[in-house]
Amino acid sequence: DGAVEHAKKVGYPCMIRSAFALGGLGSGICKDETMLKDMAAKALSVSPQILVEKSMLGWKEVEYEVVRDHLDNCVTVCNMENFDPLGIHTGESIVMAPSQTLSNQEYHMLRDTAIKVVRHLGIIGECNIQYALHPESLEYAIIEVNPRLSRSSALASKATGYPLAFVAAKLCLGLPMTEVINQVTKKTQAAFEPSLDYIVTKIPRWDFEKFQGVSHQIGSAMKSVGEVMGIGRTMEESIQKALRMVDPSIAGFQPKKRYETLSEIKQELKVPTDKRIFAIAQALHDNLLTVEEIHEITKIDHWFLRRLENIVHTWNKMEQTTSSDMSNELLLEAKKNGYSDRQIADCVSDDATEDDIRTKRKAAGIMPHTKQIDTLAAEYPASTNYLYMTYHGMESDVESSNGGVIVLGSGCYRIGSSIEFDWCGVSAIRTLRKLGYYSTMINYNPETVSTDYDECDRMYFEELSRERVLDIYEQDKSQGVVVSVGGQIPNGLAIPLDKAGAKILGTPAKMIDNAEDRQKFSDMIDEIGVQQPAWRELTSMESAFDFAAQVGYPVLVRPSYVLSGAAMNVAHNDKQLRACLDEAAEVSQEHPVVISDFIEGAVEIEMDGVGKDGELIAAAIHEHIENAGVHSGDASLVLPPHTISPYTKERVRDAARKIVKRLNITGPVNIQFVAKGTDVMCIECNVRASRSFPFVSKTMGVDYIEAATKAIVGEDTSDMNLPTLDTTDRPKGYVGVKAPMFSFTRLRGSDPVLGVEMASTGEVACFGASTEEAFLKALLSTGFQMPKKNIMVSVQGDLQDDFTHCAWQLHEIGYVLHATKKTAEILKKNRVPCKVVSYPTEEGTAEEPNASDMIKNDEICLVINIPTHNSKKLEDNYQMRRTAMDFGVPLLTNMNLVKMFSNAVYKHKKEKLTGLEAKTLFEHYEAESEGDAWTKPSEFH
Repeated sequence: DGAVEHAKKVGYPCMIRSAFALGGLGSGICKDETMLKDMAAKALSVSPQILVEKSMLGWKEVEYEVVRDHLDNCVTVCNMENFDPLGIHTGESIVMAPSQTLSNQEYHMLRDTAIKVVRHLGIIGECNIQYALHPESLEYAIIEVNPRLSRSSALASKATGYPLAFVAAKLCLGLPMTEVINQVTKKTQAAFEPSLDYIVTKIPRWDFEKFQGVSHQIGSAMKSVGEVMGIGRTMEESIQKALRMVDPSIAGFQPKKRYETLSEIKQELKVPTDKRIFAIAQALHDNLLTVEEIHEITKIDHWFLRRLENIVHTWNKMEQTTSSDMSNELLLEAKKNGYSDRQIADCVSDDATEDDIRTKRKAAGIMPHTKQIDTLAAEYPASTNYLYMTYHGMESDVESSNGGVIVLGSGCYRIGSSIEFDWCGVSAIRTLRKLGYYSTMINYNPETVSTDYDECDRMYFEELSRERVLDIYEQDKSQGVVVSVGGQIPNGLAIPLDKAGAKILGTPAKMIDNAEDRQKFSDMIDEIGVQQPAWRELTSMESAFDFAAQVGYPVLVRPSYVLSGAAMNVAHNDKQLRACLDEAAEVSQEHPVVISDFIEGAVEIEMDGVGKDGELIAAAIHEHIENAGVHSGDASLVLPPHTISPYTKERVRDAARKIVKRLNITGPVNIQFVAKGTDVMCIECNVRASRSFPFVSKTMGVDYIEAATKAIVGEDTSDMNLPTLDTTDRPKGYVGVKAPMFSFTRLRGSDPVLGVEMASTGEVACFGASTEEAFLKALLSTGFQMPKKNIMVSVQGDLQDDFTHCAWQLHEIGYVLHATKKTAEILKKNRVPCKVVSYPTEEGTAEEPNASDMIKNDEICLVINIPTHNSKKLEDNYQMRRTAMDFGVPLLTNMNLVKMFSNAVYKHKKEKLTGLEAKTLFEHYEAESEGDAWTKPSEFH
């Protein structure tokens, strides 16, 4: 009510923001009172207070990063300007550093204000301040001040080479700025303001395709899962590089999946989604709208749009010529405007290939120059090798390294490729340096440790493309490239780099292809006598339906060379199969699509290991809690395995040895199996580090990537005490459980249910004395709240027998069960007490309240909703799950998880598992007796 009252004073549209929330959670623009009431209710369920303020849609958004010490020295380290005007969260915006469209007066006015604010608030360390600036006048407003390192701080640190967190930590410890040395020049102090002679463009990455029902609209709450940073000497070069970094399928600033009509483009520009930049590209490429018209709709500054128009002018010139007739001047102009060789080849009017353009470019002496990020625009010599490449420049700042090993990083964080692969990349570089190799890292993700310039001997903040890796490989005369520690992007480059003559270190490129290409892999598995589900390579729709009729539904459709199960689907009937095939064909055009029998109710098992010349030198076998059918990245992992028999383990060991030998693996490998009855079948083999390598390394107490790196460069691993396939006593005395983290709350409208395509955006892991203890700790670490009293249950009929046991356990330890009608009938028949609730789409009564209303009114502490493909009440089930997400109520949607949860909670209530009642340090002090304490009450420790 308070929000509604205040909104009347401010006027609509108004903006609401949640306090104490990260990434704009629960914020948004409200057009009228109904919208305000809905958004305010959801926001207040995740935050104690909200702010209602005037909306400044269309103003410029500018950020400053300021550092201050206790002697009142103040420095503005970096200022950034959003390409998208206000109304889109800065984490969702394309951002340029330094700002590009501010006048000198505007820049200094905001800088002076930032310093005044930081001094007034008495901040010591680092502070981030965000402004709204009126595009036509000098009117401005401070939107927010973060007296801490924020998401932009990582970007600012990488963009300027000024390590904000490092400096802030020193200032907080009381050191003056004049005594903190600039880490890049090693000569100047941190009191120097960085000056940049390049432009940095940050572009976010979204993964909406992986969710059903989610809105693609972007606004004041964050939905992006990662970001990239492109560095160039002009905006044109910088933004084209950054667009390609977001995903290898993006060629640059050009249309992607064309809009049919002009009104569709205008709608996209007016109501922005993750595809807006491609709508601008199509409007300019097809001459549909002028810069002025685009500005009118989007309020994006004319200067930015003119630069984009400039990129299109070069395209138009190239379209009129062939690769052989193209002048060197035009080729250089294209390269300066950020065009890749592949883009140029696609644009010119003859059938040129990427290699034709590369050969022509090298013959004309058009090569990229390597430049240092030196924080002070080349005024002082830099001592680090923090590098980027550009076609603007007369010479390189560094000599060729003449050798060394290149490690390819993981690229942009996305669903399926996150910090796990960064951990692997960093571990590989550190091992190489320890062994005395000159190490080079290529990566472009500002959020990673691998892009810290002091982790390796050379850090190229560059694209992970065939063209750029070859540029660096040839210029530095490298010894070889490691492609197996960065996930799917480097893995996909193995064949193209190998064909171009680069030396791939570790498993041979041909063998990587044999594992990734579904057809070759399945043939090979049959050949070496390892069991696998029945399969067929797809050539036509008819052959797919024929295969499904032969083995019976359900069947699994899977494309080749994809990460995190992109476009992988289970079909239960002909109609679903047709839809799955259409999607898979779109994702995997060059590589085959395979259809296989989907084994229901099977346990999924994984083997993570390290090979050396086809022999396994390190291994770990772990098991999923969820049955096969939940993507391994979304499953809860248990190490050591807790339910599989010695017979099954032996079958896994035997198959693993055969596969590693046949593929002649040197380096990391991950093999996945499904087991049911006496069948143990191999379903996949990744000849690279997998997502579970950090978890396995930390649980087993030995770094598997260090072992893999040593194997790749032929060094000895005998002193590492590696666990092999035959080791049975590791880990000893404890169990490790890895649990996934999801972002369904932020993705409004998405259905929070798990399947073969990955949806989690993070993970946690915990150790415990038993599987149940480790599982509960891990679950609580994801932010799951232990239910206090009321649990709502709605379970599909096929699963009721299994669920009855869980329901009884929960009832016995004092929980009150509220069941939907069908579930309640079966529970009552099986003598499990419960109360009946009506479905979300029905009217609630006093006896049978409405399920959604109970969740909204905070009467329910946990929702258990388990659908199967036979579920009829699809809308009701979806509404229950979605309401639980929107109002911050814990949700379980998988039968095996519910079994594990009810067993663990039952054990905890009966026997008290340890380590679940976590206390803060201060609570611990209060409970501590004088005799237990090892310090006096006045001492701080």
